[in-house]
Amino acid sequence: MENDQLSYHGHFVPYTRDELVAKLRAALTDHRYQHCLRVEQTAMDLAEQNGVDIEKAAIGGLVHDYAKQRPDADFIQAIKDYQLDPELLNYGNAIWHGVVGWLFVKNELQINDIDILNAVRYHTVGHQYMTPLEQIVYMADYIEPGRAFPGVDEARKITRNNLQDGVAYQTKQTLSYLVTHNKPVFPQTIVTYNSWVPSSGID
Repeated sequence: MENDQLSYHGHFVPYTRDELVAKLRAALTDHRYQHCLRVEQTAMDLAEQNGVDIEKAAIGGLVHDYAKQRPDADFIQAIKDYQLDPELLNYGNAIWHGVVGWLFVKNELQINDIDILNAVRYHTVGHQYMTPLEQIVYMADYIEPGRAFPGVDEARKITRNNLQDGVAYQTKQTLSYLVTHNKPVFPQTIVTYNSWVPSSGID
């Protein structure tokens, strides 16, 4: 199924797909918007392969970066208003747009399905327990066809063969990148690593 053939019928969002797409287009640059469309399609493909609700996967993939281009001030205010972990203030958009951004998806897009919201919430740093839907959005963001970085072809191959191994591979590669480049590591990333990588079948 192609993503433009979807019609949500208000199952999980109070909009048609066209209305939701218009909201995404208004919130993002064209480059980021096109990325979201590719993640939507990749999530649908992975959902079909793994027996997961295709509509939920499509919505999660489409809106995962809804908050990506918000001003930092919006996130800082949300962290304070919702009394989120103040440790978050030491990080930036790369972490915030998932860990905090799901709140904007809920409040502004009126998406209240907890499965979809958690898929958005965990797509940046993962989680020690991820449902197949959460795994799918996590991986679709990483392996969508527009991605071009060392290891992405291997990530695609692994993920198509075994979704859980894909999660382990991405988590290991992400942590390795952060350490190699002296980047700060958000604590949840380490929790995700410890939960997924040592017990995986990846090298």
